[in-house]
Amino acid sequence: MIETDVLIVGGGPAGAACAWQLRRHHIDCLVLDQAAFPRFKPCAGWMSPEAVQTIRLEQEGYPHGLTVIDRFHFSLRGVRFSIHARQYAIRRVEFDDWLLKSAGVPVYQHSVRSIVQSGGRYIIDGEYAGKYLVGAGGTYCPVYRTFFKERAPRPRAALVAAQEEEFLYPYTDSACYLWFMENQLPGYAWYVPKAGGYLNVGVGGLAEPMKASGISLKQHWERLVRQLEEIGLVRGHAYTPSAHSYYLRRAPAAVQLGGAYLAGDAAGLATSDLGEGIGAALRSGQLAADAIALGSPYTPKTLRSLQRYSLLSFARAMLDHPFLED
Repeated sequence: MIETDVLIVGGGPAGAACAWQLRRHHIDCLVLDQAAFPRFKPCAGWMSPEAVQTIRLEQEGYPHGLTVIDRFHFSLRGVRFSIHARQYAIRRVEFDDWLLKSAGVPVYQHSVRSIVQSGGRYIIDGEYAGKYLVGAGGTYCPVYRTFFKERAPRPRAALVAAQEEEFLYPYTDSACYLWFMENQLPGYAWYVPKAGGYLNVGVGGLAEPMKASGISLKQHWERLVRQLEEIGLVRGHAYTPSAHSYYLRRAPAAVQLGGAYLAGDAAGLATSDLGEGIGAALRSGQLAADAIALGSPYTPKTLRSLQRYSLLSFARAMLDHPFLED
């Protein structure tokens, strides 16, 4: 059996940030993930300046494409306007692999089947044991399912369903486009250019209101594809989108039970406006590590200190940039 101080389930941003912080505290840990990295991850890759600063991304000399987006075209129920505001985008296939390797801890490809407590330790599948356990495995994290599901059920009203694709495309418009609450979509659609000639386009909305409207996620996706074609942003592309789901930030009933912690999407921390989860994942992973190392509080109240709305980042950035009207 492989033993360590902290078992981290999930090698995405929350798990990697937790491992990175634990290593700074000189605490042994290891990461388990069912995938081999680098691995594909459907995600717009949105990062606010605050998220970039959380892990000192620019200062660390990130070796991949960190796209700086400074022009945004918004449409809110058909009302259109544009702004200048400094934001960032990364490709998750690159970013997650880099962050996990930067943590400098052992990583094992392993699909978790069972977790038990015995002798003051958490034991995973009879193969890995640790005094502490961090669940950073996303929406369907086995740590949440095993220890938190009954104590902290997730509200169905916070469930977001999304469909998106990231692909190579010779785009000529490097601005970001966001369409909010259009065609009865209880969410938004996006067009995000990335480094290396990649584009990410997608649509996401609250699952229950979408179902009640009678317009499916697939239909909203098809409308987005037509719109991109009509306005000339993407033409002639044969799409192969991926679907996924996650939970928006609501007040969780529990994020720590004994020596078990939840971080990132496993705790349902995506922002309530843009569904941005990378910043919250990074910071919650670090806070969980600090709680383990220093005994600092790790509670729903602690996590409320995380930025609740991504649009606040735009508001701050706009103080230094002029407002533009189309």
